[in-house]
Amino acid sequence: MPRRAGSARAIRFTPIGLPPGAAEDPEFAAAAAAGVPWGYFPISTAGTNWVGPSSAIAAAVAAPPGSSSAIVAAGARGYHVLRIDGYSRTRSVVPNGKYIESSPFRAAGHTWTIKYYPNGINSRATGCISLFLVLKDPVADRLMVQFWFSFLDQLDQQTPAYLGTIPPSKFKADGSWGRNEFIRSENLELSGRLMDDGFTVRCDLIVAGEIRTEGTAPSVVVPPSDCLQHLGALLLSGQGADVRFLVGGKTFSAHRCVLAARSRVFNAQLFGAMREAIASEESVIQIDGMAPQVFESLLHFIYTDSLLEMEGLDEAAAAAMAQHLLEAADRYDLQRLKLMCEDRLCQHIDVSTVATTLALAEQHHCQGLKEACYEFLRSSKTLNEVMETDGFQHLVKSCPSALFELMSKLAER
Repeated sequence: MPRRAGSARAIRFTPIGLPPGAAEDPEFAAAAAAGVPWGYFPISTAGTNWVGPSSAIAAAVAAPPGSSSAIVAAGARGYHVLRIDGYSRTRSVVPNGKYIESSPFRAAGHTWTIKYYPNGINSRATGCISLFLVLKDPVADRLMVQFWFSFLDQLDQQTPAYLGTIPPSKFKADGSWGRNEFIRSENLELSGRLMDDGFTVRCDLIVAGEIRTEGTAPSVVVPPSDCLQHLGALLLSGQGADVRFLVGGKTFSAHRCVLAARSRVFNAQLFGAMREAIASEESVIQIDGMAPQVFESLLHFIYTDSLLEMEGLDEAAAAAMAQHLLEAADRYDLQRLKLMCEDRLCQHIDVSTVATTLALAEQHHCQGLKEACYEFLRSSKTLNEVMETDGFQHLVKSCPSALFELMSKLAER
């Protein structure tokens, strides 16, 4: 293809679309018709002139090698989860200033305990819960430790980045540091975190090590893989599609080899005993019992290994979509997608949804989702509220085995 004048630079198109005006450029259209890969057309500095792909390759080859070095702040990291059962009794029998000490545990290369003060560590902490971390190992020098207590659902406070903002404390053997006012008791009781007269906390810690510098050999910076982006673009373009599906009145085009490689069910359908019935590219496979939006999300996952984000859905609609997508994942034996849907549904469990979610988990053998539902139903008050819902009546009729398992777990308390 002839080259126009101008200094060329390579433009990397994303699957979302092309730069404005690209499709109208006659040279671009000619290059596309000639089969030049869509992701590697260079463009001049003026932003309008197209050139041959060889200049982009030459520019990439001419890039000089780089070098790198590192400053490493070494440290050992760990965490411990502590469950407090019988919260009301500890409040009534352990006075202010007194504590209950946990069993020793190992984290970040050392042995620790946690002191739990149900009525506060001193008079200024009256009405609060105090938590203190205790070092049980003998140490020659004081340890510099960054640590933090949080509830299990406070995920943002359990990351290395967050711990890095906590000033370090100097620990010696049997020395302790902590939070005098971890939470006020009345706030805990109103927070929803007190379940069946118990709650769970997590202690994250980093024990500081030496800070050192490291030199590294010159290296080539390898960009992350964009294979899945290309496959997503292939799905959107429909180029080379050789199979079509009719779902709820909407037609979807796809590629047999991609579907078969990702799903054993599609493999059997497209290349197994049924293949002769759908061998022609003009034939359409009808999918019953599934909404078009769900099948679109299924195809998106097959090509990109990610969930399709749908804007404008409220929490209830998002939960319903996750339920339908889980059913589709089980139908086509896409185990990773099934687990991703389970994870999303675990975040949408409430009084109005737990019964139908439990029935879904039982029908599709989702053990993790079942356990999350059982944990939510541990409270007698919550269970009584759920029993008043239509979803619970559906659970009784459709999944008595799940109901029996729930009763068994409640009896073990």
